[in-house]
Amino acid sequence: MPDTSRRSYADLFRTPEFSPLFLSSAANLGAQTVSGLALGTLVFRATNSPLLSAVSMFGPALAQMLGATFFLSGADRLPPRATLAGLSLAFAAVTAALALPGLPIAGVLGLVLLKGLIASVGGGVRWGLLTEILAKDGYLAGRSLFNMMNGVLQIAGYAAGGVLVTVLSPRVCLLLAAGLYATAAAVALRLTRRPPRTAGRPSVRATWRANSLLWSARPRRHVYLALWIPNGLVVGCESLFVSYDPSAAGTLFACGALGMLAGDVTVGRLLPPRLRPRLGIPLLALLAAPYLVLFLRPPLPLAAVLIALASVGFGASLVQQERLVALTPDELSGHALGLHSAGMLTMQGVAAVLAGTVAQFTSPATAMSVMALASLTVTLTLTLVSRRTAPDGGLLPTRAAVRSA
Repeated sequence: MPDTSRRSYADLFRTPEFSPLFLSSAANLGAQTVSGLALGTLVFRATNSPLLSAVSMFGPALAQMLGATFFLSGADRLPPRATLAGLSLAFAAVTAALALPGLPIAGVLGLVLLKGLIASVGGGVRWGLLTEILAKDGYLAGRSLFNMMNGVLQIAGYAAGGVLVTVLSPRVCLLLAAGLYATAAAVALRLTRRPPRTAGRPSVRATWRANSLLWSARPRRHVYLALWIPNGLVVGCESLFVSYDPSAAGTLFACGALGMLAGDVTVGRLLPPRLRPRLGIPLLALLAAPYLVLFLRPPLPLAAVLIALASVGFGASLVQQERLVALTPDELSGHALGLHSAGMLTMQGVAAVLAGTVAQFTSPATAMSVMALASLTVTLTLTLVSRRTAPDGGLLPTRAAVRSA
């Protein structure tokens, strides 16, 4: 059987429906990047609070797990094309509302949380559809390309957003982002109409039942925890870039995105499949370790290099997602990937609040080092606990683990 995980990226774009899904996701991400930086800057200028700035940028993630608890069954039970287009239009409306002059901070935070609640189903629908378009054995190559796009657009988005916020205003940038979301909705309508992957209507009961099933297998639990916690704590570090250096926040975000791009290319395309599983834990360690140095307040060029180096470690998520897909029944693929996405984003939101709280009482540099140390501690703990039940450490794929699912 050919190794479809090593198929070229050109082959992916020749696959029917891959292009509209990719382009719609790109427009969504561009809008998210520009609007996040604009909103974080707007709130920081109004309040001078690292906590509120971090929550405004990463607050939508806080509502992800709430949505996953009640609505995630829709990831496999709703028609993908209509759902993706509808979600993008909802994002456009909420983002435009955030640009209203005179909107109180409480109103801003309420809309931010509403946006996260709406988004809770989106990841499951998108990634479940990707497994249909490319099949499970092509998922890693496709997700690698999506992650590369994520890195490129974050580099461009944060760089352009930093300039636009300065030259125009945060509110104008929010309106531009709303237009990008509307564009994403139009592109999503180019997808083929597909029936839901699973019969039945979305419901809270169906969501709880699927969540319980996915969480019941120990190998999947280990993968979910490894995907959610170390990653989320490091995103807590990133949530402090605006308060760490307001004039260079766009540069720091862009350097982080550049490092993430390098990690995704390395893991998704350059490493042979037999080596990928062995790098999951080292990459998680790399993800956090460089942030420990920021406690010393190094010069901006060195800080940017350290952030880029750390972000290479985000490539660990590709290793873990590949295992999660292998451990999950086809009829639950969208739900499983949606639960991963929702849990990861929720942890990022929680970490942003924790990091902002620590920064409020100490300093952004100190808070970054605290969050990085917590991430390293969690990675070490998960590794030690997992090795008591699996010879490879639990965070890596084994044939026995796949059979046990």
